Amino acid sequence: MFEELVAPILKKLVPDRAGVQSRRWLVIGMGESKVEAVVGDALLAVPGLELGYCARPGAVELRCIGGTEALAAAEAIITEKLPTQVAGEGGAALEELVVHRLAEIGKKLATAESCTGGYLAHKITNVPGASDVFLAGFVTYSNEAKTRDLGVPESLIREHGAVSEPVARAMAEGALGKTSAAFGLATTGIAGPGGGTPEKPIGTVFVALAIEGGETRVERHTYLTDRATFKELTVQTALDMVRAAMR
Repeated sequence: MFEELVAPILKKLVPDRAGVQSRRWLVIGMGESKVEAVVGDALLAVPGLELGYCARPGAVELRCIGGTEALAAAEAIITEKLPTQVAGEGGAALEELVVHRLAEIGKKLATAESCTGGYLAHKITNVPGASDVFLAGFVTYSNEAKTRDLGVPESLIREHGAVSEPVARAMAEGALGKTSAAFGLATTGIAGPGGGTPEKPIGTVFVALAIEGGETRVERHTYLTDRATFKELTVQTALDMVRAAMR
């Protein structure tokens, strides 16, 4: 009965989707509204393309559905308009992309965390194969631990504070120096709800990436949100710094 009565009606109502595929791109460091403003109009102008967005902390998954030509046109637009913000394609999380890329180029990573309390190492070690590229994770929550385990000078902490560019730099370089890693990644910040100052308000975080044989890069951000989201956004920022360094 279904084949005779219902199926013909459904075929008339639903267009033929043969050849239709779905592709996903992970966009880092931009909110959904910003991504839409940059690529939305151009993608919606592609004939036969369906567009959707899925927001994540610190990232947006851009989803396109269509035929081969429509998806090729979408890829060209996304590549042109978001040349550095697209971390990868296919729905993989940022930590997966970082671990897989490290394995591809034969490099290893070590982390030094304060405000994220080991969450960065947790995200990395959730990825199968992380043991091939992840050497060590230092959780140096106290100033004493930063000095003892990473070699951060006490004078540096006294002069600039634990949440500062110089200390973040020293932490990343300490992780590098204590291991045979090619990348040392560090986080230090003020998750709140207390501890902020006019110069360093709640939500301030410094993320540093030390590269073997290269310069150490430090970024300052402010994520004024709850502690869990603060940690999530900080980890996303840190992982993306490594990803960008391996492009």
